[in-house]
Amino acid sequence: MAIEVGAPAPDFELKDNHGRTVRLSDFRRSEDGAEGGAQGGKNVVLLFYPFAFTGVCTGELCALRDELPSFVNDDTQLLAVSNDSIHTLRVFGEQEGLEYPLLSDFWPHGAVSRAYGVFDEEKGCAVRGTFIIDKDGVVRWTVVNGLPDARDLDEYVKALAAL
Repeated sequence: MAIEVGAPAPDFELKDNHGRTVRLSDFRRSEDGAEGGAQGGKNVVLLFYPFAFTGVCTGELCALRDELPSFVNDDTQLLAVSNDSIHTLRVFGEQEGLEYPLLSDFWPHGAVSRAYGVFDEEKGCAVRGTFIIDKDGVVRWTVVNGLPDARDLDEYVKALAAL
């Protein structure tokens, strides 16, 4: 079962497609309420997708690329997570011109996807789960779609505007 709205977002530490460590907590507002943290305090669009180089995933991630200012700006950071290796994600990101972090939940296999309740044990990959997390680390909006079902980016924009 996926993490619900109002719940604290499970923290994680994953490598991106360039081998850099990314922590969800780096985007949180500092304890004293200041726009602290390594990233200055940002809302996070945390998007899980099954696999790089597949039709629906490529379409979704390229649509995000094409609307990037809505999802990567002074107030918001997009983080896309799959169970692919960082090497696969590096080639995928370069091939598709994806300039936002592609995070590898490869090993331990699917640990972060499981923490968010979006890992399909039978298929061995994440389903299409999206979580909007506010600057305090609380899940404020979520949608989970099955493997073949693409998500509606307009819904993300509306949810971000409501924060």
